[in-house]
Amino acid sequence: MNFSSFFIRRPIFAGVLSAVIFLLGLLSMWRLPISEYPEVVPPTIVVKATYPGANPKTIAETVASPLEQSINGVQGMKYISSTSGNNGVSQINVVFDISRDIDLASVDVQNRVNQALARLPNEVKNTGVIITKQTSGFVFGGGVYSENGQ
Repeated sequence: MNFSSFFIRRPIFAGVLSAVIFLLGLLSMWRLPISEYPEVVPPTIVVKATYPGANPKTIAETVASPLEQSINGVQGMKYISSTSGNNGVSQINVVFDISRDIDLASVDVQNRVNQALARLPNEVKNTGVIITKQTSGFVFGGGVYSENGQ
């Protein structure tokens, strides 16, 4: 008699054992400190700069490009992306390796942005460049639909 046939012949025992294992896992989950949970979302630093009255092309050329060139290559960076909108705001997202400390990454990005400030227009310097840490986000997003409306 092999291992699996023991549980096949005793379904009630298998169900009770499964419920006990589940409850033990549920109880231990509440006792597990948050610091023990693994990081699943890579740390991201967001750099926002405002250029009042400028169109997206001007913002991309005079604000986003100098900032991207300066930030590019910062230690632990995986990739960088930016958007420039009609509202005069340029947003640059710098995504780092999961192992990178977000506080150190923020300091590194801040230092790189300070190096690029001299190349930015005066209007951007007056409104300031805002650097924020972003550690949460969706790992997966899904949606369902029905073709017949149900």
